[in-house]
Amino acid sequence: MAIHSFRPLTPSLRFTQLNRDETLTKGKRPERALLESQSKSGGRNVYGRLTSRHRGGGHKRNYRMVDFKRAVLDLPAKVQALEYDPNRTANLALIAYTNGVKNYILAPKGLKVGDTIVASDKATTNDFNVGNNFPLAIIPPSTRLHCVELVPGRGAQIARSAGAGLELVAVEDNQATLKMPSGELRRVNARCRATIGEVGNGDHNQQSLGKAGRKRWLGIRPTVRGMAMNPVDHPNGGGQGKSKGGGGRQHLVSPWGQLAKGFVTRRRSKPSNAQILVHHNGRKPRGKK
Repeated sequence: MAIHSFRPLTPSLRFTQLNRDETLTKGKRPERALLESQSKSGGRNVYGRLTSRHRGGGHKRNYRMVDFKRAVLDLPAKVQALEYDPNRTANLALIAYTNGVKNYILAPKGLKVGDTIVASDKATTNDFNVGNNFPLAIIPPSTRLHCVELVPGRGAQIARSAGAGLELVAVEDNQATLKMPSGELRRVNARCRATIGEVGNGDHNQQSLGKAGRKRWLGIRPTVRGMAMNPVDHPNGGGQGKSKGGGGRQHLVSPWGQLAKGFVTRRRSKPSNAQILVHHNGRKPRGKK
């Protein structure tokens, strides 16, 4: 896996840097039984109203059904292929169980074609290899993890993007303490399952698309700065150039006046707040010492 640059034969190639993963299986088409068609919303809700801006167009995609639950226990599975997934930053690993069932999982860093992985509720010291899946209660502390559940049996919700991984700090009183990629310390039920290792394709965020067209292929439409607009169109608009009265010298806000920076958006009444020991900025929640 490496970032690949190009000879500057065109203006766009001069700045293009793409991630070329050499570990992906060459010429492998997606597993047809694990594909689902998906339609595009263009950022509009069921009433046809725009609720998420800058979406539209892009290449057609099929959804790959990824097994985030790893519910097939004590049955070894062999990695048959490593594949690209257009719907996420991580790559996928196609695994085949000994009973013939095939599934997609997120490909962790270091997993290779031909490796054997397993999901189980019991383990020995030698079982904590990359790709294996266990409950947090039996995983040794300081182990790097990904695809971690927030609620037992719901399926993985934490650390699923390319290069993501978190650390198991401790397990005590049926509660596991996790150090999140952001630095946040959070408790979850020790019966929640997690996969050993970090998500692969870590160079994904080092890419430079090189041209506006490649952004459009991804289904992302152009974004216009608020300070480039008129006052009627945006709170940051107006002014003769960069002026104190308008044109972006105010606090950054959305087109509807919602603060974009320095404004806490997490609800204080959110039930899961009680499970946070230390926030990502190093502060402890109110009432905790």
